[in-house]
Amino acid sequence: MMRTLFATTLLTALFPLAQAQAPALAPVVPQTPGFTSKPVLVSPITGVEGKELVLIAVTLEPGASSPPHTHPGDCYGSVVDGVIELRVEGKAPIRVQAGESYANLGPVPHQFTNVSEKPVRMLNTLVVEKGKPRTVPLPTPVK
Repeated sequence: MMRTLFATTLLTALFPLAQAQAPALAPVVPQTPGFTSKPVLVSPITGVEGKELVLIAVTLEPGASSPPHTHPGDCYGSVVDGVIELRVEGKAPIRVQAGESYANLGPVPHQFTNVSEKPVRMLNTLVVEKGKPRTVPLPTPVK
């Protein structure tokens, strides 16, 4: 409980700051109606050649979804406000609410939808290969 409360408090405090830190960085995923994502930090990882960490601020309006996509590495996410349904290829959909987190290890197709009645705010962290596209859009929804 304390971990969840601490994580929620920390992410809520960092979210506005993170959005203001890197206005010139391009979105990681193609933007769709009601979905926005913006990298707020890109950093090398000490002792890990060929990889970088990318922190992304995500907002989803009620009913909006991310485009189906994958990453050339791992994706860790935390919901700051609202509730999402996370769909990962080969797994049952799960609901992730404010204060909860998830991990998609490896380049697995995934997609998320805001299933709450208010905007969702999330912070996602990618650990990906440098020089490769951080996100690869997919042509069909993840089921």
